[in-house]
Amino acid sequence: MGQPTARVHGILLSDYNIVQVIAIAIATRRTQSMDNFQIYEFTPLWLAIDRIGPFQTEPEEVSFTDNNGESCNFFMLHAKNGRGKTTILELFSALAGMIGFTKPQDLAAARNRPFDAPFNLENLDRGPGRAQLDFRIHYNEDGHDRVAVLSLFAGQLEGENSLRQWDEEALKKVGAQQWHRFGFCRNEAEAWSTIGLDDKWITNFISGIDEATGEKIGGFEESMLDWPTVIYFSAYRNIVPVNPNQHRAIVPPVDWNYAPSYSFGTESGDWRDSLDNLLVWLKWLDDGRFDRALKLVNERVFADTVTAIKGVRKDPHEVEVERNGNVHRLDSLNNGEKSLVQMFVRLGAYMTRNTILLIDEPEAHLHEDRQHRLLIQLKKMAQEQFPGLTIILATHSSKMMAAFALEREEDNLRKGCNLFDTVDVKANFPRPKERVFSRPEER
Repeated sequence: MGQPTARVHGILLSDYNIVQVIAIAIATRRTQSMDNFQIYEFTPLWLAIDRIGPFQTEPEEVSFTDNNGESCNFFMLHAKNGRGKTTILELFSALAGMIGFTKPQDLAAARNRPFDAPFNLENLDRGPGRAQLDFRIHYNEDGHDRVAVLSLFAGQLEGENSLRQWDEEALKKVGAQQWHRFGFCRNEAEAWSTIGLDDKWITNFISGIDEATGEKIGGFEESMLDWPTVIYFSAYRNIVPVNPNQHRAIVPPVDWNYAPSYSFGTESGDWRDSLDNLLVWLKWLDDGRFDRALKLVNERVFADTVTAIKGVRKDPHEVEVERNGNVHRLDSLNNGEKSLVQMFVRLGAYMTRNTILLIDEPEAHLHEDRQHRLLIQLKKMAQEQFPGLTIILATHSSKMMAAFALEREEDNLRKGCNLFDTVDVKANFPRPKERVFSRPEER
């Protein structure tokens, strides 16, 4: 008995071929739809936290907006240690990491985590903890400009419950017309489910992110890719020696090319995880990224010093750092230099045209003059890439807050802060005068 067949455009197809044709047709329609989808702005609005980390007694809301309700593109979290700054950054990164997955089990598998702990955050994976992160998305689809609020949920949430509601009036305040919800949630029996897959906009957006994952970012701080990404640097940004027993082949770094979120901390000692490998890879690509990376990093980190990154050697593959005429390895730099090189190289290599940069304790291992210089450099990056780059810093340094100059108006900067300390501390850092920023599309 022959296989069942059908005729498509005059061609006789078997069941197997029919399935292939349908799959290709669906993928083609979805790809064509996302080809007509362009993001102009992807900026944070609010983070609501309940029963996670230090925020156990009552829900906490962090507003990433200024006095006019506009998304800040330069934001500071300031408090003493133990007040929840790191928790906020970790939550932000974890929630953004859901984008591109339709099931929490898939997120867990991609991160090599247990299926019942997809976020690797104790109070989010278990118990009553929950969180909601809201973004403003200005986009163009099929030639029409639209603005939406996207809310990402995680933790113990039932049905359609939300920590923050976006009614018509709330949407109007941020210039949005739509509210879309997506998240991985648990019930009291600790069973996971996905919220939002009945929303066509959500399924298109998630599938678009999924298809874009692994795409070439291109350029160094010059990517033309407009899909959003969140890049998180923990307070531990050390560069360590590469395991001497490993073969240093020319291979792409771990998680090379586009992903909706990245998290960087102390290196593992594995060759593919190392900054040496990343820079060797950029050199091997031979498309100008390596030269641009060296130029920018040397200007930002080693200006007016006797140190500079000179290039890479072939045997063994590693980066050459010259200091006073002597050649050293990257891991021979001092802790402050390693922290800065790690940040600037990885940020430039992985950022897209819509990037949210999270840095925990940017002042770590830096003298006061270098802290001030780093803040000036980050401000300049945010200004030059407005509104495509949002920078959120968590610090306990009053020197950093003073250099942040919250009260000072600066071109292309929407500054904001959240202070978890006393009223006296808040009085030292007054909010800026109310001012009007036009939307990016009105500029």
